[in-house]
Amino acid sequence: MARTPRGSARERARYRRILRFAARQFVIEWWHELVLPRIGLKRIADRTRARRMMRFARGFREMAIGLGGLMIKVGQFLSSRLDVLPPELTKELEGLQDEVPAERFEDIRGLAEAELGVPLARAFAWIDSAPVAAASLGQAHRARLTPEIATEMGFERVVVKIQRPGIGRIVDVDLAALRRVARWLSRVRLVASRVDAPALVDEFAKICHDEIDYLHEAADCERFAADFDGDERVSAPDVVWERTTRRVLALQDVAAIKITDVDGLRAAGIDPAEVAPAFAGVMFDQLFSHGFFHADPHPGNIFVTPREGGAWTLTFVDFGMMGEVPAATRRGLRRLVIAMAARDGRGLVAAAREIGVLLPSADTRELERALAALFDRFGGMGFAELRDVDPREFRDFAKEFGDTVRTLPVQLPENLLLVFRASALTSGVAMALDPRFNIWDSVEPYAEKLVSDESAGILGDVAKEAVEIAGIAWRLPRRLDALIGRIDDGSVDVSSPEVERRLSRLDAGVRRAVSAVLFAGLLIAGAVLRGAEEVPGTVMMATSALPLLHVLFARRR
Repeated sequence: MARTPRGSARERARYRRILRFAARQFVIEWWHELVLPRIGLKRIADRTRARRMMRFARGFREMAIGLGGLMIKVGQFLSSRLDVLPPELTKELEGLQDEVPAERFEDIRGLAEAELGVPLARAFAWIDSAPVAAASLGQAHRARLTPEIATEMGFERVVVKIQRPGIGRIVDVDLAALRRVARWLSRVRLVASRVDAPALVDEFAKICHDEIDYLHEAADCERFAADFDGDERVSAPDVVWERTTRRVLALQDVAAIKITDVDGLRAAGIDPAEVAPAFAGVMFDQLFSHGFFHADPHPGNIFVTPREGGAWTLTFVDFGMMGEVPAATRRGLRRLVIAMAARDGRGLVAAAREIGVLLPSADTRELERALAALFDRFGGMGFAELRDVDPREFRDFAKEFGDTVRTLPVQLPENLLLVFRASALTSGVAMALDPRFNIWDSVEPYAEKLVSDESAGILGDVAKEAVEIAGIAWRLPRRLDALIGRIDDGSVDVSSPEVERRLSRLDAGVRRAVSAVLFAGLLIAGAVLRGAEEVPGTVMMATSALPLLHVLFARRR
């Protein structure tokens, strides 16, 4: 059993306050969701659920503002889970980041000078004592580089991100409390069957430790920029390594028009309705192509930078929270998008199994039926169109769909925590840019691109296999000739003529088998390629006739 972490009285009080809040909420939910239904009072639990969620959200918000640290970040994660949490709760928590109080500049100055080893007056030509932004783990100040470093870097204005003093210890205390809460949750059968809470906290801990290591963030910034090198849609700031340490980070000041500043965009001659699908497409590329993505794409971290000729670029900042999708999970997510675009309920379920959201033992026939009904009724609708649907129809469908999902062994794989967060924030930003934004308009063309990529991958695999088979076909007769030669010269003690006849038949049979495989490979590859490139595909299909003729006539001969 976890004990109160050693440390100052203030840290112990912090730890106990988090646990008291969680324990109280557990008791409330246990009484309403388990006890009342067993004594015939389920209606009371259902009727009071919305009020309980609001009280929980307000209580958590007050605690988070009072404690700061990771509690702010936990609230941010909860506020981004629009897919599973009621809107009343997420709305109550979404403003947490804006309510974080800033540290005194004198405290920040002391930490920065200790890290850089020189007074700030020597490290920078100028630094603003008022923070441009205050976050849960650090805060940012505008500054100007000294002339010699500015000449080397090619720019003068920078944003200096400085960690909050003592935040490392606060993170450790908060994570100890969260790990204990996760162990409580793991003893609740309904929760344990759907999510590995301790593993989820471990992933959250890794995210937080990466976020307070600014050297890690600087490296991620450069990796992100390299992924989009040569892509005019996206840019990222340069890192000033001479003024960067584990707890101080200096980046080029690239602030421009905030992505959700609709009036500012229009004043610059930029149509917000064009920015929304472009932003969604860039996030799709990060998730499904690069496998390395910005996991905190809220409006304060993305700017639209105008360029000459009316063009513009999406400029990303703050790379403290980045996600990486393993190759196997990325394949499953790609197939998920393709199935969504095709309104393919069965394909969607198969993709959910592949990424680990559905356990292999799940009987998904009812889910496939529910998804088919969902696509038939609402597939292709944008959010603006969905608002016109009768709320009672929505409510009835949501209840039926929710009942179906709750009967399934659904779980939340820990490596998808940041994927869901990024997806929810992307949807929110796109909707802020254009209330009529239709996610299908972005999913469908992207799914076509993914299908094309998948086809190219299949074609490459077939071509590789064909080359290997051709190599075997080229080498096999010589190896058989060598074997026969060894038999002739007595190296192999076989003197029966029957063996020679069987070897000759084996040689001919292998040649026919190789030709048959080549025929099938060329025919399939040509059919796949013909959808995208008609001429090469037709040539490959026509060429497949040659090995087919060899199979037919060699056998007859």
